[in-house]
Amino acid sequence: MTTATPHDREIESLEEFDGAVARGSLAGHRVQSVDLTGRTAELLRTDTASAVFLGCPMEPDAAAKVRADGALVFPPVPDLPFDPYGGRLYSPDDLFQGLEDGGYESTPDALAYAWFQGTKADGDIFASMLRAVHDDSISDALDERLAGERVVGVMGGHAMGRGTDAYAGAALLGRELARAGFTVATGGGPGAMEAANLGAYAAPHPDGMLDDALLLLAKAPSFLPSVSDWAQAAFEVRHRWPRGGDSVGIPTWFYGHEPPNAFAGHIAKYFANATREDGLLASSNTGVIFLPGAAGTLQEIFDNATPNYYESRGGPTPMVLVDRHHWTDHLPAWPLLRSLARGRSMESRIALVDSVEEAPGALRRLLADAH
Repeated sequence: MTTATPHDREIESLEEFDGAVARGSLAGHRVQSVDLTGRTAELLRTDTASAVFLGCPMEPDAAAKVRADGALVFPPVPDLPFDPYGGRLYSPDDLFQGLEDGGYESTPDALAYAWFQGTKADGDIFASMLRAVHDDSISDALDERLAGERVVGVMGGHAMGRGTDAYAGAALLGRELARAGFTVATGGGPGAMEAANLGAYAAPHPDGMLDDALLLLAKAPSFLPSVSDWAQAAFEVRHRWPRGGDSVGIPTWFYGHEPPNAFAGHIAKYFANATREDGLLASSNTGVIFLPGAAGTLQEIFDNATPNYYESRGGPTPMVLVDRHHWTDHLPAWPLLRSLARGRSMESRIALVDSVEEAPGALRRLLADAH
């Protein structure tokens, strides 16, 4: 006899809803953001005891019936620029909808950031609840998306400009990792993060595609002063070379002035940066490559080192720091990391390399040593 898992009881589409009804019961299920206004007859005749309906539009008689069954109904929240109950990750099209017509300021991503800015300091428990429910739904969807994947995180600064050698190197790194069968995960923003997601997007295409894409993107080297121009250049790449490879971006509206990049096929965007950082590093189950960055990347190094030190997520995973000068002289994270690891099992899971070209080989060596 098999036991149903919590995911087996989650319903995130009409197809899944119809399947559960065909099996005879919705009891105990969790239905997320499914429009049920056309399923009144099914709701009236099906057991919904202990079910939970999260943001599901339904007719009044259906809502009354399921409440009478003992189900909990959380109705849709009007006038929000995001869905707090959504059961899936975002796509670039979701977050940048309306970019061509109204510019970035009219997109759901920009509107969600504006809503966050307007509610984060007012102490409204309802807004806090909506943010928390949203972020938990995103974490659940991210876990489902990455189940069974070999995920390598690529961390690095948002200031790395398109058209630079560093950006091209990060893109080549993302492409090599994707072609090696890894799922690339980044912080989902601009700079080094975008470059790594771009590389993964380019992985199925001939090598020359990435060279041409880098030239096109260099015409809008930064998201400043115009996020619209920067984002539209990315969508032009996607239009010219469709059906790119998949990767994951995990950005945050906490740093909402940094827009998400359009090359991650699945975007797990959070309101709480602490939840986002932990989710990004916990998801990187096959190791993390740290490109040069500033405070945010430095924080990620030691956020990753802590569970490796204590082995709180199991055995330590590889950590590869790129650019010896940056991490020993400019921001001397490497000497501290090496001292921290000395005498522990994580000591054989850390490496420092001079260039981004050396990073995949270092990762492979650390993974081989783990076995």
